[in-house]
Amino acid sequence: MASNTEGDINISRYRTNWCNDHLSDISKTLLSKDESVFIHQSLSTPCLNVLEDCDGIFLKDVEGRTYMDFHGNNVHQIGYKNKYVIDKIKEQLDELPFSPRRYTNRKSIECAQKLIDISPPNLNRVLFAPSGAVAISTALKLARIATNKHKIIVNWDSFHGATMDTISVGGESLFRKDLGPLMSGVFHVPPATSYRGIFTKENDDDLAYANYIEYVVEKEQDIGAILIETVRNTDVQIPSKAYWKKLRKICDKHDILLILDEIPICLGRTGHFFACEHFDIQPDILVIGKGLGGGVFPMAAMLTNEKLNIAQTTSLGHYTHEKSPIGAAAALATIEYIEGENLLYQVNEMSLYMHQQLHDLKNEFDLIGDVRGIGLLWAIELVEDRNTKSKASTQAERVMYKCLEMGLSFKVSQSNVLTLSPPLIINKAQLLTAVQIIRNAIKSI
Repeated sequence: MASNTEGDINISRYRTNWCNDHLSDISKTLLSKDESVFIHQSLSTPCLNVLEDCDGIFLKDVEGRTYMDFHGNNVHQIGYKNKYVIDKIKEQLDELPFSPRRYTNRKSIECAQKLIDISPPNLNRVLFAPSGAVAISTALKLARIATNKHKIIVNWDSFHGATMDTISVGGESLFRKDLGPLMSGVFHVPPATSYRGIFTKENDDDLAYANYIEYVVEKEQDIGAILIETVRNTDVQIPSKAYWKKLRKICDKHDILLILDEIPICLGRTGHFFACEHFDIQPDILVIGKGLGGGVFPMAAMLTNEKLNIAQTTSLGHYTHEKSPIGAAAALATIEYIEGENLLYQVNEMSLYMHQQLHDLKNEFDLIGDVRGIGLLWAIELVEDRNTKSKASTQAERVMYKCLEMGLSFKVSQSNVLTLSPPLIINKAQLLTAVQIIRNAIKSI
């Protein structure tokens, strides 16, 4: 279990037992076929189960069981099979399904303008990408061009994608294991909310982490960019507003670009369209993705300012689907749906309810060492001892599989954190059901 930092692994005995106890011969046959044709990799193949349908907040497997999905790879902000998004995609399929790269199209222009309209006021340039990792790669390229510096500061425990350059700047060892030399000039620093309290005895002042970043900046002197997740999605770590204000000042003082990765938490997950709005800061580059495609189409984007519109002689992206009319239709419809259904208000209302329910849960069980969250992104941290915060990794995995038995799916992060990311369309009754499932699962172990 020590390597289980980003999600459920493929080789756990608890996973094997769950599959043996709950899957029919039909599912096992399909999984065996899947395993025989796809390359095996941790966190993916061999797969856990076989899906047949999805709708709203639910997944449905081939045996007819439904699961409330509090994971969704962070693409399901507006729910699965969203009719408004799918209808807009169908309309676009009939009109213009693909736009070769040397041309533009109305839908891409409309989508880019809409993103600019809802973004922090300094962001007025957009570049689309087929995935979040690719958008991060694009941001890294632009930062080098703009600053003429290749060095970058990033966080340990961060995740920015699984390509070679994004694992170089990412902070999870699971993705770099056995891959040899990576991109040079990358300086990893502790995240602002490091549970170990590296710089502060009680870990109640994350300004020390910002001060350490400035220390590294002054020692190296030629740092070009700082790349950080505004709120760390995997185990829901939320820096203070003071930390972000300090980091913005450091970047301004030393002519460093601030790149914020909001790929999994953009478009309402935190209660604002973008998490940086909570902290009253403006990034130089903002990277978004996942839910941007409405849970249907792979779509990401890099947003920046006029000052960084300087790569006319360099191909930053040059992607085949760079101005995909289908992707743009999906993204535009997603934003329109969030606005039309007033989902930001809904998220903030549900956040208060989630806060109450999960803190009540914490008071019931010593196994729960911490509960933290923002909007509809929450974490339940399981510990063997609240004083030492020793990780209850085995218990976390057992709880996860017990919840699957009762119809709730979520991700385990950092081996002991139950990460809860429900669709933004969820209601109070469904949230209460999910919390009760977690309560029953913890009682059962």
